[in-house]
Formats: sequence, structure tokens, C-alpha cells
Amino acid sequence: MIRRQQTLGERLEERGISRRSFLKFCTTTASLLALPPAFAPRIAEALESQRRPSVIWLSFQECTGCSESILRAGSPSIESLIFEAISLDYHETLQAAAGHQAEAAREQAMAENMGKYLVVVDGSVPLGNPGFSTVAGQSNVETLKQVAKGAAAVICMGTCSAFGGIPYAKPNPTGAVPVSEIITDKPIVNVPGCPPIPAVMTSVIAHYITFGSLPELDDLGRPKVFYGQNIHDRCYRRPFYERGQFAQSFDDEGAKAGWCLYKLGCKGPTTYNACAVLKWNEGTSFPIEAGHGCLGCSEPNFWDKGSFYAPLSTATELGSGTVAAGVLAGAVLGAGAGYAGRKMQEKGKTGPFEAPPVADAGQKENS
Repeated sequence: MIRRQQTLGERLEERGISRRSFLKFCTTTASLLALPPAFAPRIAEALESQRRPSVIWLSFQECTGCSESILRAGSPSIESLIFEAISLDYHETLQAAAGHQAEAAREQAMAENMGKYLVVVDGSVPLGNPGFSTVAGQSNVETLKQVAKGAAAVICMGTCSAFGGIPYAKPNPTGAVPVSEIITDKPIVNVPGCPPIPAVMTSVIAHYITFGSLPELDDLGRPKVFYGQNIHDRCYRRPFYERGQFAQSFDDEGAKAGWCLYKLGCKGPTTYNACAVLKWNEGTSFPIEAGHGCLGCSEPNFWDKGSFYAPLSTATELGSGTVAAGVLAGAVLGAGAGYAGRKMQEKGKTGPFEAPPVADAGQKENS
């Protein structure tokens, strides 16, 4: 077990990680946070001198996917280094203690780090029958209020804690709500995704350790550096979209050639996340690269927005010889869908998203 009094610098030295490797890590962290390379020494200084912050991880109505995601890391990696740089004092899935000993560890961490510890929450909170989700005989809402009271900040990992997620979907039998509907007097950052990308999760923690504050957030409480652009704009299939080349089914020639999945329900134009850039499994792939359209899982109410396999708008078929018009329509549709999606976020609307009907750019010119 890591000694709590160790700084990260001492811990890395103990592990035999060289100064050069550590500075590379700090430079990568600066890049992930959209900071200039000149910030790398500052990050290094902060991380080396900081005592590992106490983190209490609460799991409510969830599937453990967020914990699985942050643990899917190679070594040494950003994920594993940062994960070892914190003092994870409570995590029901990962801790060795159980029963009364586990709860005692949580209470001790809260008492010793009052006002300084971070609370990480994954899973929505049921407001219906308290028996829907309890830990140690205490309802989720009671535990959340008790633990958040002495926290410096709350990090909502995953769409369930950030926006309610699947438990919040209609008909919402447990009365599930996101953390922000219960905790209103603490800084909260939402890191949505089902699950979130490991590098995004740990970079938020790295930012807090380095600067003592949460990163700049968008109107949904998400870090702008990771959720500031939609997936469509940074997708490697975007050129096919612009040329009006769309897969019509998951097994046709267009799909095999890597054409755009918009007509198969891809929600990339209205989904804001860094999937197309950071990806999963150490940058190996993401759902669109694996051949499946984006589900929009980092957006509120994604489960209630209609079929995952229906396009965002109803299209009208075009005749042959309309490549130029198709490209123009594709560009208009991309801009319109992104604008409409952002407006819906700003207004907090729920329910299915429908972009204004536009001409279909899907017909390839006959040769």
C-alpha cells in the first residue's frame, strides 16, 4: 500500500521512473489540457511537490463501466501514473476492505482531509424508494450529501452521474437524478460518456492537482478542452460525408470502404466529445472506427432520443448528376445539425432531436 505522506515525485522515484520520462508525461498532460508546452515545468513542479489528494469514489446506480474504463491502461501511461498519484481511500470495487472496515476507511479519510478531498461519483441517484440502492444500510442520497459536505469538489464520472444516464431514461422507475440536482453548493465537473475516455477522466484530476481548480467548463458543466467540439467535425469519415458517400447498411460495400455512417444513425454531428481524437485502449480505436455509429452517449437524455439506427433527419432522395448539390447539402446539414444540437443543449431541451429536413447528399454521381 502506498504511504499517504509520499509526494508524487517521491513515489515516481521509488518506482524507478526517470526525470526525463516524468517530464514527457507532464508535456503530454499539458497537451491534453490544451496548454502550451511552457506549462509542462509548472505541471511537473506541482505534481512533484503535491501530497497525493484523498479521493473518495462513490458508486450508485451504475454498471462499473466507468471504473473499468479508467483501469484499462498500459504502464506507464497517463492513466496509471495519475491513478497512483492520488490516495484512493474509498472505492467499493477496488478496495481490499469490506463491510464495517470499508465504511470506517471512508469516514477516516473524510475526517483527516476535511474540506480538501475530492469526491468522484459514478451512477445516478435514486430519489424513489431508498431501498432501490443502498450501501451499508444507507441510501445513496444520504451518502452523497454526507460525503459531499466536506469535499473540495465533486467529479461526476460517466453520463449516469452527470446527466442521469440510462437509469434516468423513461419511465425512470427509481426516480433517478444526476448529482447536480442534489448537490448545489460545491464545484461540480461533469465527465460524461458511457463510459468516459480514461485520459479525459484522469486529466481532470491532473488539472485539479496542478492548478487547484477545475478546468474551464461548457454550459453542461463539461471540460471544454474535451467536449468543445462535436465528434463529426474531427471524424476521419468526415470526407466521405462531404462527398455524399454514405453506407446504406452495415454490410454493404460503402460500409466496407469506410464511408460515413450518418444514414445508419450516427449521432456524431450532435455529440460533443474527444472520441475521434483520444479514442480508447491507448488510442487504438473508437466506435465509429470499429464500424458502428456514435450513440451520442455523452449527451443528456441520449437513451430517449429515438432509434440509434435512424438518421438525425428525414432525407429526400436525389436524382443522378447532383454531386455538387449533394456536397453543398452535406455541408449545410453538418452546420445545421451542429448548430441545432448546441441550441438544444443551451435551452436544456429533452426528447428526440430532429434537424430541419434537408436534401439528401447520399447519392453518388453515376459514372
